[in-house]
Amino acid sequence: MTGQWRAQFDAEVIFANGGGLRTDGFRLDIPGREIGDAELAALFVRHLGLLMVAEVRISDKTVLHEPHKGGRGLAGPDGLAGGTGPDGGTGRRLVELSHVVADGMITLPGWPAPRITEWLTREASRANYAPGTEFQVGRIDMIANTGTYLDTPAHRFAGGADLAGTPLDRLADLPGIVVRVPAGTRAIDRLMLAPYDVTGRAVLLHTGWDAHFGTDRYGAPEAPHLTGNGARALVEAGAALVGTDSINIDDMSPAAAGERPAHSTLLAAGVPIVEHLTGLDALPPEGFRFTAAPPRVAGMGTFPVRAFAVLDTA
Repeated sequence: MTGQWRAQFDAEVIFANGGGLRTDGFRLDIPGREIGDAELAALFVRHLGLLMVAEVRISDKTVLHEPHKGGRGLAGPDGLAGGTGPDGGTGRRLVELSHVVADGMITLPGWPAPRITEWLTREASRANYAPGTEFQVGRIDMIANTGTYLDTPAHRFAGGADLAGTPLDRLADLPGIVVRVPAGTRAIDRLMLAPYDVTGRAVLLHTGWDAHFGTDRYGAPEAPHLTGNGARALVEAGAALVGTDSINIDDMSPAAAGERPAHSTLLAAGVPIVEHLTGLDALPPEGFRFTAAPPRVAGMGTFPVRAFAVLDTA
């Protein structure tokens, strides 16, 4: 019982949309011996799941030394509500799959790097706000093909769906599958994809080429790519999205002569493409959900995304 405390109190609740509620002698688990009325009111509202609360008036408060009974509002010994584990009791783990966008970084060799500056500095903002209050507003000037980014049909085809026109069910909370590409493989073709059930899934091509991101080798002619017949196989099988950790979904070597069959095939079928992924080695072959959603910008075909996977750890 050491260190466990409960508060007994009366509370009057006033709702923002009218009406009220009163309780007498209510008991609630609290995190320590000392607790202010504002903190206690917040725990009370959360414990009861009350909505539209405008004010809570606490009176006749007494702190009691007795075992916790359990409550939604109280943080457990590990600092998480209800005493849950490292994943907050959700049974989930999040895996980052995007490169960090930083000032001056190079995504595609020879293409402009982003420039990140301040539009409003904290020092300048002080003239606009009360003493002790300040804000910072950043500015980024970049091309859309920066970092880990999404290609929509409008990137390849005039009149195709742009960022704003691509439905969320093609970008978010997709069941995912990882295709492990053997080291040294250049062309990912139909036969390499044949063992996988890709229907309705985000198909992530794990080539390991992201290890060269930010170096001259990243843009080397031998970078792995998806072939035209591989792209057709994915479309025919009903893949929802295709991603790669290589520099491009297509062959960028001189031998390709500027043709882009993978882009053309996938985007013509409305299958979004995510390029420059990273960290795919941290994912299992399947059993995860994938998201790579950009801002909803009209008139643009590509844009950086915060790509991530959700793994079930239960």
